[in-house]
Amino acid sequence: MGVDWVAFREKLQCPRDHDAHYDNTTWCNRDLIPIPPRRRTFGVWSFIGYWSVAGCCISAWSIGSTLLAFGLSPQQAIGAVVVGGVLTGLLSLACGWMGEQHHIGFTVCCRFTWGMRGSYIPVILRIFAGCIWFGLQAFWGGQATRVTIGALIPGLAHMHNSFDPKSHLQTNDFIGLVIWMCLFIPGVLIKPEKLQTGFFACCVLFCGSCFGLLIWAVSQAHGPGAMFREPAAAPNVGWAFMFAITSVLGAWGGGALGQSDWTRYATRIHAPTVSQLVASPFTISVTAIIGIVVTSASRDILGVLQWNPIYLLASVQEHYGNSAGVRTGVFFAGAGLVCSQLSIALVLNALSCGMDMAGLWPRYINIRRGSYVMAILGIASQPWQILTSASKFLSVMSGFGVFFAPATGIMLADYHFVRRRKLNIGDLYVGDASSIYWYHHGFHYRALVAFILGVWPLLPGLVGTVDGITDASFVGWIRLYNLAYLVGIAISFSVFWLLCTVFPLPCPGEERTFDPGGQRTLALDEVTG
Repeated sequence: MGVDWVAFREKLQCPRDHDAHYDNTTWCNRDLIPIPPRRRTFGVWSFIGYWSVAGCCISAWSIGSTLLAFGLSPQQAIGAVVVGGVLTGLLSLACGWMGEQHHIGFTVCCRFTWGMRGSYIPVILRIFAGCIWFGLQAFWGGQATRVTIGALIPGLAHMHNSFDPKSHLQTNDFIGLVIWMCLFIPGVLIKPEKLQTGFFACCVLFCGSCFGLLIWAVSQAHGPGAMFREPAAAPNVGWAFMFAITSVLGAWGGGALGQSDWTRYATRIHAPTVSQLVASPFTISVTAIIGIVVTSASRDILGVLQWNPIYLLASVQEHYGNSAGVRTGVFFAGAGLVCSQLSIALVLNALSCGMDMAGLWPRYINIRRGSYVMAILGIASQPWQILTSASKFLSVMSGFGVFFAPATGIMLADYHFVRRRKLNIGDLYVGDASSIYWYHHGFHYRALVAFILGVWPLLPGLVGTVDGITDASFVGWIRLYNLAYLVGIAISFSVFWLLCTVFPLPCPGEERTFDPGGQRTLALDEVTG
């Protein structure tokens, strides 16, 4: 008896709503359509919860304290984080508007700027970054799990390592990673519009861990520590300060660029604004400041500079000889870090990267399936190699900005200034020349030119920074790279706007929702509410 391949392929396709007005096509599935009114569940407090998770996390703590290891004074590091946090909020507001207005995510938004086929370029770039970021977050989650369990079973911290020392992966960290992944995998089953309760629960637990460590460090060191009275150690403080801002923007720039992934769930226009302009810089800055103070004070107590709160908890347990009281404190603080890593991986990695992957093959990949692919690729990237030092950590974070900044500049110029925030939504799901977003064989040459011109001046500085090149001929390139996010946005924005002025776009002011008829469309009342 032969296999019915048509029926088999049909079963493999992504699930559809029982009352769906769309089909799974090359450009469309449930996770890519404009979010219908019944699925718009995010109000003002939901978005504040979102930024509480995105800003109150180990990445924010670590980036602040890592700047101390990079050579900035605590005061300078705090200033850089605050400036970076404010700029992140402004970028999030500008990039999230298309989600609020049109209820479409980043993957679909790329189509009007890059062309239907050209949209794969920024989508693949963000998938790559998303997988790397997930790997980092998962490894931290595994380490936090190991420390938390180690508070109950102290022998876990000193377990014999059966892995090659050159791999930078310990056996106990691997065990923690496996346990953490077992917690993460079922979390992907939660629909994005149902995550609000988890936002607040995880934020409360992580904040408890942060303030618990802050109280311990300041009380034991009788203040913020001697490091607050030390001058900066960086050879050039000005450029180091700018590099710090770039690192903050590089860390959250991908989330800012993809804000429409979440703002499309807004119950009304401007619902995300308060969180973007206030909660975003506030949560990032406060968490980073706590990390800086605790890192400085704990150096006086422990005698070492621990820029990661997970390593700090392990050191605290060792410092006090595994006493019962300290182990209790480490357990609850570690549990807060575990929950934070679970929430950040779901919020900033799984949903966004999963939807980007859905954009590559909508018939068979949705957010959930894409998230599992991301998890496999993220672990395969061996994040433990990246986190071997503070300098590598900063290089990775700021390196993403070389590509995200030009993509951000192009999207902002196109949507806000060229098209004046008007889109033909129906044509974003049409994969042929009848779509105004088809351009030349599916590619928009203006976006490609602007992106290349925005990236290439920053590449020499990226190479010089990662490879540690100190040659005098590279100083100028490295300093330009220290301004990567601002320079990248400015160049690509200007070039794209100039090209569109000299060579005007076809129908830039055309504005339509889905046509209520046809296989590639969604019912009009589902879009407009």
